[in-house]
Amino acid sequence: MAYQKLGRDSSARKALFRDLVTDLFINERIQTTEAKAKEVKSIAEKLITLAKKGDLHARRQVAAYVRRETASVDEETGKKQDAIQKLFSELATRYSERPGGYTRILKLGPRRGDAAPMVYLELVDRA
Repeated sequence: MAYQKLGRDSSARKALFRDLVTDLFINERIQTTEAKAKEVKSIAEKLITLAKKGDLHARRQVAAYVRRETASVDEETGKKQDAIQKLFSELATRYSERPGGYTRILKLGPRRGDAAPMVYLELVDRA
């Protein structure tokens, strides 16, 4: 099997991954369990690679997966930028010269309560 089930049915698992990927693109760093981070990492890498193409087909493929949440608001003009626009305008240009490896997982330790291994999943800086 190419993925972990994470104790959810397919629709709940897809919704979880969509939310985590969207939050990763908006905040550029999320805290989650190690199992979820490993699954979300591969999805995020594929979506960033699609965004680097920059054509209409790639934009529609990304829009079919990433949720339309507001990423930032320009104070001067009041224009809102959603997660998809941020992915194509900022993140795709940031990683234009990078051939892959856009994310990293930093281990934090066990979560209090159930001792699940917690990690930070973050987008790497320019390098």
